Amino acid sequence: MSEPKSTEPSSATVMVMTAGGPNPAIVINALAGHYPNLHVVQEQPESKWAITRRRARLLGWLAALGQLGTMIAARLLRPLARGRIDALLNANGLSATIATHVRIHDVASINDPATLALVSELKPGVILLVSTRLMSRTALAAMPCPVINLHAGINPQYRGQMGGYWSLAEEDAANFGATLHLVDAGTDTGGTLYEVRTLPDDGDFIATYPLVLTVAAIDITLQSVDDAVHGRLRPSQPEGPSVLRYPPTLWAWLVNGFRRKIW
Repeated sequence: MSEPKSTEPSSATVMVMTAGGPNPAIVINALAGHYPNLHVVQEQPESKWAITRRRARLLGWLAALGQLGTMIAARLLRPLARGRIDALLNANGLSATIATHVRIHDVASINDPATLALVSELKPGVILLVSTRLMSRTALAAMPCPVINLHAGINPQYRGQMGGYWSLAEEDAANFGATLHLVDAGTDTGGTLYEVRTLPDDGDFIATYPLVLTVAAIDITLQSVDDAVHGRLRPSQPEGPSVLRYPPTLWAWLVNGFRRKIW
């Protein structure tokens, strides 16, 4: 993927919505170099317990608690990933801290009336979601511009969460990748704009897969935003089975790790 067609800084207003973290920061910094009028709407992350309760209603408490165990394990293992993360950032000249000149607006949720009021005031030409909760139908219907999502998985086979991990666990490494797609009322079901595929290094695992995919997707993210700003969006509906993914349960993650070296 080449650089966006418009290489000069654009006067367009671009908005990124995120719950924060190093991966969104990388994307925000990349956009800031092209769009001086960039605004970041940063919501409060959902608590893991709130996420677990919601999953329990859908999947049952056993599966939900098992997924919570994996989420906790991945967080505890982040210090072990620090060397790989630093190497990946340094190799690509990236920073996981949002540049100080970028304007950040703190909100409780991307679905709150205050967020909708901010969107109405700033009138962005495109909104990019990076690591947020699902946008509600009401909020989406109120958006005055295209809403795009950076998804760490190839749609539709790896919708939801941990798409990179699941492609490896299911012996489908050729689909270890990321998707830029339009947001609709479903979960990662909107039309695909661009895809990128890559491969993890031997030192990568569940705590670093999302970063690997974020770095690989920077170019297609810039291209998608540029297309939206200039009215060039051409979404397509990808083929294949559509599967909504969740984090593996702790026991499934351990089995895949010990038996198949997919951590």
